[in-house]
Amino acid sequence: MSAAAEEQQGTRRRVARSILDHGPSTAAELAGRLGLTQAAVRRHLDALAGEGTVEAREQRVYGHRGRGRPAKVFALTDAGRGSFGQSYDELAVEALRWIAGRAGEGEDARQAVLAFARARAAAQAERYRAVLEQQAGDGSPTEALARALSRDGYAAVARAAPAAAGEQLCQHHCPVAHVAERFPQLCEAETEAFSRLLGTHVQRLATIAHGDGVCTTFVPAAGHTAPHTEHRGSAAAKTTTDSTAGRNPA
Repeated sequence: MSAAAEEQQGTRRRVARSILDHGPSTAAELAGRLGLTQAAVRRHLDALAGEGTVEAREQRVYGHRGRGRPAKVFALTDAGRGSFGQSYDELAVEALRWIAGRAGEGEDARQAVLAFARARAAAQAERYRAVLEQQAGDGSPTEALARALSRDGYAAVARAAPAAAGEQLCQHHCPVAHVAERFPQLCEAETEAFSRLLGTHVQRLATIAHGDGVCTTFVPAAGHTAPHTEHRGSAAAKTTTDSTAGRNPA
């Protein structure tokens, strides 16, 4: 490969990485972050789309929509995320199937997998709790949790929630997305762990495993609570709804 071709490939990798780190983005946003012209970014996006690494989507607008066509955003495909590495394999899926099968069928099987997911999430939470305690006072607890998650490959950030009293914890990558797609109990247990770590009832709005560009969790500010919702899984979790599950607010 020539030096020019290697440089082009490197720039495309930077474009894809920026989408991974920041979520679905417009060409203008990518150009601003990477110090490139919009024309150059669009050429790289066209090439990435041709490879099946990114896909164009219509940007969702919440509230009043102004005149003109909605902006187009670019998101990573499953293959695009996979190029950055996935810490799962078919063995993990088969192991969870075995756990479910040993428990029986229906709710018994679901609860068996959920027990495993909760044990896994609890172990992760203990590590994250230490980080939150060490970084107390250095930004919000949600920001500290985002930094801890990023070190585990979740490319997480915390930001102010639009038109709401609180923050959004956004995970732009999920190392176990393909396993969680088949066993959503992993997402359920993770959300419960976030609630315990942050000391408040959080609400999961979207997940990569459900087909969204970003895993998004609403964290209410002190003195506020997350909206009451009906959870599709256990009644105790109550973290999302049929109308919001798999919906990406970004």
